[in-house]
Amino acid sequence: MYTIAALYHFTRFSDPAAIREPLYDLCEAQGISGSLLLAQEGINGTIAGPRAGIDAVLAHVRALPGCADLEWKESESQAQPFRRLKVRLKKEIVTMGQPDVDPLARVGHYVEPQDWNELIRSPDVAVIDTRNDYEVAIGTFDGAVDPETESFRDFPAWWEENKHRFHNKRIAMFCTGGIRCEKSTNYLLGQGVDDVYHLKGGILKYLEEVPQDDSTWQGECFVFDGRVSVGHGLQEGPHQLCYACRRPILPQDMTRPEYEHGVSCHLCAHETTEADKARFRERQKQISLAEARGERHIKIVHEG
Repeated sequence: MYTIAALYHFTRFSDPAAIREPLYDLCEAQGISGSLLLAQEGINGTIAGPRAGIDAVLAHVRALPGCADLEWKESESQAQPFRRLKVRLKKEIVTMGQPDVDPLARVGHYVEPQDWNELIRSPDVAVIDTRNDYEVAIGTFDGAVDPETESFRDFPAWWEENKHRFHNKRIAMFCTGGIRCEKSTNYLLGQGVDDVYHLKGGILKYLEEVPQDDSTWQGECFVFDGRVSVGHGLQEGPHQLCYACRRPILPQDMTRPEYEHGVSCHLCAHETTEADKARFRERQKQISLAEARGERHIKIVHEG
């Protein structure tokens, strides 16, 4: 059984590069796979491995500057949900592209999972899903507004174009684990919106703590690991991942004529050229050969 830990923490790292190598080495020594992002604004990621290894990495992260009160969410998987380990340096631990946004300065009102239903049922509350369109497509809360954004970076432009729809409304926002709402609520406060709320711990905490019979969640929650989706009680969902476009698909979608493993699915087949597909086929061939040899993917030092 593998323990999965999803974490993020906003703090000030003066030299994220100095943190990266010791963190990577510890994860590798403890048999941990997954992805961790480091930036001057903090740390974000999801990792999986043996219980003792996860405990060792979490203790290391809590000892980093400003991380003593780190919170994280745990779940379990029978299989290792990650194929490799990545510890990357980034400009932001979740990319919004708004240099004035600072969750350490202020954020919206946190709402505990057990209080969320009452809030979003209020007639003066508008509920906004801050996740990407492909995430919303497989599940969301009853009555939530879908901005239909392809990336979190698109959210500020969407708000500017649609803010008139929410005049005299309290705004309740949610995302997978809470990190995007830390930034989006700070952004709205900076835009002059007074009453802004967000779901503490995100959808994952809600699905963990709120009984299904009392839930206002419909569908599955996309997660950025090998499970692809989870439902109530954080039970693994039915979705698979199209390795060409990284969108979630159902098992029956893999029987459609557009589907080719690692090359295309019905959602992306029309988005790529034949040259793209030929390149994807070669990439998938190399991945399959590496897996057959039992090789581990190379370490990636950083990504812009």
